[in-house]
Amino acid sequence: MSSIIYSPFTSLLPLKPISSASSTATINTRLKNRFRSSILVVLRPQQRRSAKYHPTVWENKHIDSFFTPYNYELHSERLQELKQVTSTSLRTTKDPCILLKLIDSIQRLGLEYHFENEIEEAVSFIYAHNDQTTSNDLFMTALRFRILRQHGLFVGSDVFDRFRGRDGKFLDSLSSNKHGILSLYEASHLGMAEENVLEEAKSFTTKRLRYFSAGKMDNTLFGKQVKQSLEVPLYWRMPRSEARNFIDLYQMDETKSVTLLELAKLDYNLVQSVHQNELKELGRWWENLGFKKNLPFARDRVVENYLWAMGIVSEPQFSKCRIGLTKFVCILTAIDDVYDIYGSLDELELFTNAVESWDIRAIRDEFPLYLKTCYLGMLNFGNEVIDDWLNLCKSYLVEARWFYNDYTPSLNEYLENSSTSVGGHAAIVHACILLLDGSIPETLLDYNFNHFHSKLIYWSSLITRLSDDLGTSKDELKRGDVKKSVECYMAEKGIWEEEEAINHIKELRRNSWKMVNKEIIIGNNCLPKIMVKMCLNMARTAQFIFQHGDGIGTSTGATKHRLASLIVKPVHIDPCSKPINGLGDSHITIKTKIKK
Repeated sequence: MSSIIYSPFTSLLPLKPISSASSTATINTRLKNRFRSSILVVLRPQQRRSAKYHPTVWENKHIDSFFTPYNYELHSERLQELKQVTSTSLRTTKDPCILLKLIDSIQRLGLEYHFENEIEEAVSFIYAHNDQTTSNDLFMTALRFRILRQHGLFVGSDVFDRFRGRDGKFLDSLSSNKHGILSLYEASHLGMAEENVLEEAKSFTTKRLRYFSAGKMDNTLFGKQVKQSLEVPLYWRMPRSEARNFIDLYQMDETKSVTLLELAKLDYNLVQSVHQNELKELGRWWENLGFKKNLPFARDRVVENYLWAMGIVSEPQFSKCRIGLTKFVCILTAIDDVYDIYGSLDELELFTNAVESWDIRAIRDEFPLYLKTCYLGMLNFGNEVIDDWLNLCKSYLVEARWFYNDYTPSLNEYLENSSTSVGGHAAIVHACILLLDGSIPETLLDYNFNHFHSKLIYWSSLITRLSDDLGTSKDELKRGDVKKSVECYMAEKGIWEEEEAINHIKELRRNSWKMVNKEIIIGNNCLPKIMVKMCLNMARTAQFIFQHGDGIGTSTGATKHRLASLIVKPVHIDPCSKPINGLGDSHITIKTKIKK
């Protein structure tokens, strides 16, 4: 399977496909003389580097102790009652403003998968009835723009021109419309390259929201929303985490539907029970795999790696996909540590050659036990995606050669290689193969394998890589890892201020999101909807994991608390909840109390 890399850098404008094979060949040729003069050294144990990763905080005994009183056998009847009420509301509501608010709440509460057909019909209705939305209502205009673009429908950014003066700037009179400002801020993150009005909207609203957040509103619903949005805009958030956070916020909302709130809580707890059972199975698999024993230097992070799978696809019906993705990430993480930290260059060259042959007979006598364990684990798991494992290992080897030859690549050169080494493309391919149970028809998947190197997969992988670098580069440099994008940019530009380089990498990430938006909204994207969703969620999950540093390598702080909230602790449900015959009460409050 050939690989295409779209080089985005400098202007992020006209893209020319670059063959990863030729790119790797160029890198290898550039370093060829260095390699010839290198002396292959077999390292003794005391000579090997160590990342000194902390032990796992989730032993098997902890995983096996996960418990929740919620399960589908006991609660399916109530779940269906609540779903029916919400489904009826989606199908019968004809006011676009009410529908938009309802769809937004359903999506943020993590319930969209229950109502895909109803939401698709409602979105089509809203798209066709532009005249029924309040044209001078900033809140609703921005909400409509965001919802429709999230669903891949093109809405021109000129809908915001009516809120700008003759000088092209947004009207100062909007500053008092705090809910409209927040809505416009969230909408601005659905922009594409060269949509200047959305960049202006983002700048305008960011300043206003920072002013609002400086006031005494931390404990108010609006204050909490502003704080979260300034940290991570809504469109960039991992859906499962957003569902948990928004349940608490929605409960504070005077316009809430009590039926929808109960449904969200019950569904969250039921899905959590599925995730707990999957982790118990994965814990046993990881223990039996032998990596913990034979690769003690590698990260023991089965629960943290599950966070990747849960972030990419969290719905209960995709259990097989999540389990397979977690296994892939666990093996990938161990192999990453082999290349980054533990293996000598001669061992890594031998190992990469063995992967290229993809034959158990390639295991040579001189292979140390840790490499034999890695190789067998990869062979047993990855027969269907041989090319992706090989591309990963080759990209890891390039980075190892850079390190051992004290070579600092340019930022462009680094990102061309590391967009593969981050594993995003391989993860999407694995996920799609695991979805062959019917979620993706095999004939459609066969067609898309010829287009697997789509720009959408590339840009989401790049966001994943840049987020990883921003969160881990400091720690990885301390333990002697290869230089990351921040350091490559500093060396290339001859600058000493790390903050300047970090800001540049963040700008690259923002521009990459614009390219993702373009591919979804107006690009020639041939991927099934579930794959588009997985690409988006991979990028979101990366930003979630690395938001406060290395959320995998150092997982004793924020990551541990987040995992406890997502996997261990159920949401409290009032035991006095009673059946509700309809959404009539909330229907009215949404219409009459909506914040503008």
